[in-house]
Amino acid sequence: MASSARVPTNVPRDRYEFDQRPTTDRSFEAALATARAGERLSVADGIALMTTGTDHPGIDRERKEKVLEAADRRRAAVVGDEVTFVANLNNNVTTACNTGCLFCNFKDRSETFRTGRGDHDGFTKTPAESRKTVAAAVERGIYEVTSVSGLHPAFALDDEHRERLEASGRPDLNYRPPEAYQTSPATYVDQIRAMSVDGVHLHSMTPEEAYHARRGTEWSYEEVYSRLKTAGLNSVPGTAAEILVDEVRDVICPGKIRSDEWVQAMEAAATVGLPTTATIMYGHVENEAHRVHHLAAIRELQDRTGAITEFVPLSFVHQNTPLYDRGMVDGGATADEDELMIAVSRLFLDNIDHIQSSWVK
Repeated sequence: MASSARVPTNVPRDRYEFDQRPTTDRSFEAALATARAGERLSVADGIALMTTGTDHPGIDRERKEKVLEAADRRRAAVVGDEVTFVANLNNNVTTACNTGCLFCNFKDRSETFRTGRGDHDGFTKTPAESRKTVAAAVERGIYEVTSVSGLHPAFALDDEHRERLEASGRPDLNYRPPEAYQTSPATYVDQIRAMSVDGVHLHSMTPEEAYHARRGTEWSYEEVYSRLKTAGLNSVPGTAAEILVDEVRDVICPGKIRSDEWVQAMEAAATVGLPTTATIMYGHVENEAHRVHHLAAIRELQDRTGAITEFVPLSFVHQNTPLYDRGMVDGGATADEDELMIAVSRLFLDNIDHIQSSWVK
């Protein structure tokens, strides 16, 4: 039985008929004992901890503190008391995107970027502009650059890819030639080369972008990431993961790649020798079971690759997003949910040393 009064979550439990539900026969006490013992947690353990027990609705704050304490002990054992940081610049190339993710307030419809359409609220940077931005940041002491962009229809992997796209004549490939737009982003390889300034670490090309960079070809993800690595790419951000459960993706980002393709791309990056990160974007339509199944997918990926350097929980920022504006969610995660997400990530991901906070959040 719950040990104290419970506080509500913002999980919209009654709005979506998901197959995965946060139910388990595993008791909170048993799951906590497993966590304290340092043993590998099961999905049932994770759900019991993430919910602070499924015997009553809401979050039991007394139990939550026990989860946080166990996670803090694990953190001390794994990485000690020093907190590390990265001096990082975000240089996003373009906001033009047609994917239509309902959680996003970053994108701008690519049609508005076309030549002759007048002013718009978005931006596209040329490689020269990207290089100037990165060079100025390096002079200030920045040593890592992250670049994650919208899926601009004029983007191609390289000149060979552009030739294939232009010869295909396929409208389903979301491609238009650079001259159709006020500003051309050039190619991914051009941008990577431009941002490779004075030894700065370049962290770019999510699985979603890699999919865009191989559209219309038979190229593998290994081929794509190998070309990008040759151009100067140093590591791959594990964003575009959102929730790696397809019934959730069908609601929030039906235009994005499926969960298994995201995993396939990440494995390919590791295969060609690129370190990766991994993320979760939570606090929207998903429930606690989805969060834990996502953690399980990340843990299994790390078991196979060993390439994930850090895991980054991203709490959904709901303001000005279609999900919120359409009444599909009432807000983001509560502070209690944020704490549990970080704590359970530390306990569940026993093969990833670093749990990272996103500075842009």
